[in-house]
Amino acid sequence: MSFRNNPTKSTLSRIYFIDSKIASGCYPNTKSLAREYETSTATISRDIEFMRNMLNAPIEYCASHRGFYYSRETYRLPAGFAESDDIQALAYAKTLLSIYEKTPIYTSVKKILTLISPIPDYASLDTRIIAPTPATYPINTDLWELIVSGLKENRILVFDYQSEWKKPFERRLVHPYQLVFDNGAWYLLGYAEERKGVRTFSLSRIKNIALTSTRFQLPDSWDYRSIHGNSFFGVFAGSESFHFKLKFLSEFALWVTERKWANDQQVTELPDGILLEFTSTQYGKVIEFLLSKGSYAYPLEPPQLVKDWEWHVKEMNTHISV
Repeated sequence: MSFRNNPTKSTLSRIYFIDSKIASGCYPNTKSLAREYETSTATISRDIEFMRNMLNAPIEYCASHRGFYYSRETYRLPAGFAESDDIQALAYAKTLLSIYEKTPIYTSVKKILTLISPIPDYASLDTRIIAPTPATYPINTDLWELIVSGLKENRILVFDYQSEWKKPFERRLVHPYQLVFDNGAWYLLGYAEERKGVRTFSLSRIKNIALTSTRFQLPDSWDYRSIHGNSFFGVFAGSESFHFKLKFLSEFALWVTERKWANDQQVTELPDGILLEFTSTQYGKVIEFLLSKGSYAYPLEPPQLVKDWEWHVKEMNTHISV
């Protein structure tokens, strides 16, 4: 199907950009639009022709201002080009975007969403539908761009990394596989040459990063979701799989059963709560989850988890002031 009848998504974002500039009343012309969007004047001319002929946009050219304007001042492209549900969904997307406010992608993505969903009818929802921002940290733009370049070009990254508090930074050579967002933080999943295995790196602990000229071949299985996608406790996982059996008292039973923790989870109702069973490689995250529920949850299997949980409980007990 031709462009005239089925514009691509990249074309749509450009068309919405043109619509926004014309509606602003600044009388843009093909040269100014092409320069600002960083494309050719021929491309802009084709877009304007499409908007006029296929979308019935009332675009006129003003000789005195040497630019385009809408002959109907109240005209906006989304009103005649997108379904109301689509525009409403974009308004929701702008709200949900607040989760990523501390990342370099936030400003540019918000700008695009603002351009293509300007209908004021949905502006009132900005404060009625919200996504509370989790605890997070700002991401250095240069760091982000170098990692993204490594992902795009399959090039090895070299950087200094601090694995634990007060430990010295260590030099790492990493094949970047994936950027993963988890609970307010960004992580780099990649093959660490020094460790000879796939590791997860917190972006906040990386410094002195550089992009090498050495390229690498992506393995057949590199996606985090395909490697550790059978349970859903966050970004960290191990290589060994465990069968977990956790007991939750009635105070947390409903909350636990409302969620899917693993693909093979089984829930058994008990007189005083529930029993949750599943398999997972996320041993460390499971024990964090269990401890976060305090006295309302405890483990039954595997034996190592029971032992570790008991140790943590005893250690916490030593900090109680009598």
